[in-house]
Amino acid sequence: MATPVSGTPTPTSTVRAAHQGGIIEGANPSVYNPKDPIIVFIIQAGIIIIFCRLLHYPLSKIRQPRVIAEILGGILLGPSVLGRIPGFSDAIFPKESIPVLSLAANLGLVLFLFLVGLEVDLRLLLSNWKVALSVGAAGMALPFGLGCAIAYGLYHQFREDSGLLPISFGTYMLFVGVATAITAFPVLCRILTELKLLQDNVGVVVLSAGVGNDVVGWILLALCVALVNAGTGITALWVLLTSVAYILFLVYAVRPALVWILRRSGSLQNGPTQSMVALIVLLTLASSFFTGIIGVHPIFGAFLVGLICPHDDGFAIKLTEKLEDLVTVFFLPLYFALSGLSTNIGLLDSGITWAYVFGVIAVAFFGKFIGGTIAARLCKMVWRESFTVGVLMSCKGLVELIVLNIGLQARILSTRTFTIFVVMALVTTFATTPLTSALYPPWYRKKLAAWKRGEIDWNGNSLREDTQSSGDADAISSDKLQAGEIQRLLVYLRLESLPSLLTFLSLLGGDRPEAGRRVHPSKKGNDGADETTPLVQKRPLQVHGLRMLELTERLSSVMKDSEIDDVTTTDPVVNSFYSFGQLNNLAVSGDVEIVPEGSYAETIAQSASQQGSDMVFLPWSESGSLSETGSSTIEHTTHHRLDNGPHSHFISSFLRRAPCHTAVFVNNGFGTPGQRDGAALRRTKSKASLRSHRGHYAAPLTNRTHHVFFPYFGGLDDRTAMRFVLRLARNVNVTATILFIDVGQEEQEKGFFASMKDSVSPELESRVLFDVIQTSQPLTELHTRAVSEVGQSTKSSGDLIVLGRGDESTISFKSEVQQVLSSTGHTTLAGSDVSQSLGDVAHALIAIRVKASLLVVQFKREESAS
Repeated sequence: MATPVSGTPTPTSTVRAAHQGGIIEGANPSVYNPKDPIIVFIIQAGIIIIFCRLLHYPLSKIRQPRVIAEILGGILLGPSVLGRIPGFSDAIFPKESIPVLSLAANLGLVLFLFLVGLEVDLRLLLSNWKVALSVGAAGMALPFGLGCAIAYGLYHQFREDSGLLPISFGTYMLFVGVATAITAFPVLCRILTELKLLQDNVGVVVLSAGVGNDVVGWILLALCVALVNAGTGITALWVLLTSVAYILFLVYAVRPALVWILRRSGSLQNGPTQSMVALIVLLTLASSFFTGIIGVHPIFGAFLVGLICPHDDGFAIKLTEKLEDLVTVFFLPLYFALSGLSTNIGLLDSGITWAYVFGVIAVAFFGKFIGGTIAARLCKMVWRESFTVGVLMSCKGLVELIVLNIGLQARILSTRTFTIFVVMALVTTFATTPLTSALYPPWYRKKLAAWKRGEIDWNGNSLREDTQSSGDADAISSDKLQAGEIQRLLVYLRLESLPSLLTFLSLLGGDRPEAGRRVHPSKKGNDGADETTPLVQKRPLQVHGLRMLELTERLSSVMKDSEIDDVTTTDPVVNSFYSFGQLNNLAVSGDVEIVPEGSYAETIAQSASQQGSDMVFLPWSESGSLSETGSSTIEHTTHHRLDNGPHSHFISSFLRRAPCHTAVFVNNGFGTPGQRDGAALRRTKSKASLRSHRGHYAAPLTNRTHHVFFPYFGGLDDRTAMRFVLRLARNVNVTATILFIDVGQEEQEKGFFASMKDSVSPELESRVLFDVIQTSQPLTELHTRAVSEVGQSTKSSGDLIVLGRGDESTISFKSEVQQVLSSTGHTTLAGSDVSQSLGDVAHALIAIRVKASLLVVQFKREESAS
């Protein structure tokens, strides 16, 4: 008969359940428990992530990639530095906990290699295969050969180190050759993006060669691992053949099926659904499992799945956005910390060891540098471009660390040789950005681009025929400035500002020609002519729309920049802009730029110079944020929008460097309906207040008129603004009041005002009013007149006040601003920031809440032109 087992322990029982009270019962959470490893793992992960983040902050100031901070963080946490503190490693990284940390790190590595494969766009390699083949082959063959040479010394000098497998010199030589020849493609993309070289000739060459270099490097590494894991040569051959067959299976069987499923589910066009993300992650893990069990490292399977994923319609970018943050923020630092725990700088304790450190650095850098430089020069690049290609190809980064860790795990490398190569990876990666900046600075790129276009000779002398007569050119330029006719306009496209922006641009498109009655082609006259085809004006205004997206540290952001043509083609804002221009008599073009927020002003200025723009149109942020991803749940009043330091700094920064005239637009209901109230609450029979889901319809505009009020004080900014007002007044829906506020200006200003008044065509006389008032309190009179001029009609499409920004040579209103605000019961907003960005007059009008939008115009500054 079975003996009954009691579920209640007896008082004398020696086996007790684990304490459930944790630290409340006095338990030490830092003591590793193999049955409950999560507590120690959380402590380790928290320390690693915080440490790497703190290190990255100062390094980012000198434009170093994050991988430098992660490698250094791992080294500092390892036996090289903090590990020397007695008890530190045993308390934070006990040996029993390393397998758990290693499991999480390697899972993250598998997912990261999938993202690396996803980032590799083979279309770039195919479209530039000649230069990729030459630069990639030379940039890999020379360092591979030099690596094989130094491998002889490393093999015989350190083969007696502990922890090594007895491997042949051929396998060791292959591994060292790969370690010195490989290029870190992900870090290379980040550096090229940071230095704005992705769309440059150098960037295209380096990326194309880097793709091929990366793929070949991983194949050679897989071969090396297979040779180490195989017991015999025939086994290695079978592993190699199985790998080739598996690659063919992925390319010709799995990829077509995956693309079909993605297209059928709509994920290819609209981004991956949660089910498709799960499918691809499972495919990645399955591929890693297969390459692991056949004797090749699991990361190769993940890399191959990333390679076969389609890049059509931005699918690769959207998929990366789903996975990247968790991988790069959490998993990767764990992997590099694990590498640091295996790195011991203290083992570099002899002269011969340090000689090999410098030798490995020299072989890895100069092999890449010389090979890449010579190949680039043979591709007809100039010497400085070629040197830059060589430097960029020498970048190692995190890919090198992954290769070295595979060598350490396979016991090809000892801890000492592993440390030697880690130092090499740090030095070559750290040197890439400063050397590239020194060899290929922005001023040299501009000069080289002008020389290739045939505009200047190599010494910088102009070769244009129309510049031979400087007197004629100066006269033409002067006439153009005097005439003030805007032929080319550059517009900063912001999604939130699009309704008011398009309404404003429609006023510049001129009157649309009347479309006659259409006739069916089969019912036309015998001559076949279509007499109802509307005429388009001969020379429409050319408007270039520039949309800027923020460049972040995310991998997907870098991918967008590398696939900028596809991003521009599919961008909804740019496409809407194209359609709008075609319907409103505007000749439009559009671009998307992906740059850091701090470079927005510089990017717009460069684009304006390249486009030859006469004016740049900058809408002020509707949300009060420079980024377009700001919260839309806040009530964005005008005061709140202008009380934003970064956006005000962006405007001021651009105005200081503007290469042409500039107009800053502060919207206040221009062409857009007022704020729609939220859905109303209704009482139901259950007495619960429910929100009504009945649609709210905006009625079509029956009154498309706008009234423009322009106070003229004098100066270049006001003159430019007056010409622009008259340009707006050509539209039949626009009326304008131009008020000369006479406070004792010079006769030249009065003469200019009179001449502009006399030059108005009879057609405009009925819509434009010129007026003059004399006063000693200009802002007070301006306020009074503005209140009577704008915001009077509730049915109009929005009124506009145009102002000249003013400079040191014009009248100062600083002393009167506070007086006007006090008399109207208002206070200043954002103080000096708004005054510096838009001028004192604009500051006063915004502060007193005038019922109109503002357009602040600045004349092209002389220092900007130089």
